[in-house]
Amino acid sequence: MESRAKQRYNLRSSPTDGETQTNDIAENISKENVQSPVATSPVPGETRRSFALVALIFLSALVVMLFVYYSFPELEEDEKQHIKLPRDLDDAKALGKVLSRYNDKYYYQVMAGFFCTYIFLQTFAIPGSISLSILSGFLFPFPLALFLVCLCSATGASNCYLLSYLVGVKLVQKYIPERVEKWSTAVARHREHLLNYIIFLRITPFLPNWFINITSPVLKVPLWPFFLGTFLGVAPPSFVAIQAGTTLYQLTHAGDAVSWTSVAILAVLAVLSILPAIFKQYLREKFE
Repeated sequence: MESRAKQRYNLRSSPTDGETQTNDIAENISKENVQSPVATSPVPGETRRSFALVALIFLSALVVMLFVYYSFPELEEDEKQHIKLPRDLDDAKALGKVLSRYNDKYYYQVMAGFFCTYIFLQTFAIPGSISLSILSGFLFPFPLALFLVCLCSATGASNCYLLSYLVGVKLVQKYIPERVEKWSTAVARHREHLLNYIIFLRITPFLPNWFINITSPVLKVPLWPFFLGTFLGVAPPSFVAIQAGTTLYQLTHAGDAVSWTSVAILAVLAVLSILPAIFKQYLREKFE
């Protein structure tokens, strides 16, 4: 009796051949899902189409920039060399001098040119937007310049966001997966107050702006908090650049008479511009 009971127990407890095969198949599938990179790596054909679409959008934007350039009022020969994307402060100063001559008569054309150029640089992550921020203080009243810079920054960053959403998600996951995974953890931790976190990232130099723009759609950051957080977050650093442009305008149009007030303002702005970098580690620990 005992031997028969043991045999019946062994038959109940040991898996059948069908159950064994099912378990092996499930285990193999789970291993393949973990180890196989096919789910995250883009197909070569999709990669080529993505780059082709980005190139087409870039060429279309370039056509718009050429239209803005040729619709500008006729310039003198010595002024044409300064109509270019400013790469440094000297370029911005020279461009500001030229544009300031036409700003009174062609005010809206100058503003439209500034608006389109700033958005173009931000959309395609081209360096030079800081020089345009300084230039805005050179050309426009401070409140208007600050509003324009914030609006252009938010619009251009949102365009970059949409480009990444359309064609860049798989490319980002392929080429910078470690950084995306690290920031994904931080975004998940601050999901409830995402707007404040975007503002914080824009103010502080923890992550480059281009990286925030292209990875936000990958991490499913909604577009509206992204836009609003960028609009508000770029205001403090833009305040410094615009005020520097305003002071530069005053120095340029005052001739050789340099006031101590202007020098003091530039010195204060220089100190304010490096404060985020100085307190970078403290702010990181405080926020996290």
